[in-house]
Amino acid sequence: MDRSREEKAASYFQCTVRERAVFEAGIKLAAVYHQFIGAPVSASNAESLEKAIEQGVMVQPFVESVTVRIRRESLRRKRNEYDYQSLTGEMLDVVVTIKIEDVRVRGRLRYIEEIKYPLMYVEAIEAL
Repeated sequence: MDRSREEKAASYFQCTVRERAVFEAGIKLAAVYHQFIGAPVSASNAESLEKAIEQGVMVQPFVESVTVRIRRESLRRKRNEYDYQSLTGEMLDVVVTIKIEDVRVRGRLRYIEEIKYPLMYVEAIEAL
């Protein structure tokens, strides 16, 4: 990003670079969840859907890497011509790595069985 443009954008953030990196990770995970939940999914398109989600996230600011996995064990066979599944939070396992200046944050979205919830959380923060 153009340095002067980034300096202007950064001036709106009344927080540390570390806090901003965590914020950015949360934004990316929330975007995945709210843009793709409900998308038709099956064993035949799971891989292409994973790649589409990854490519969509990668173009966003500060994204260093992203990995999306749709839990294949959550998918079932079609029962008839009209039957299909929709992507749910329980099916997703997403890891996004954000890098801003000298901070790298790894955020994650995955279903946590013990709390029965697709949780978005900070998995790691690293000072570079």
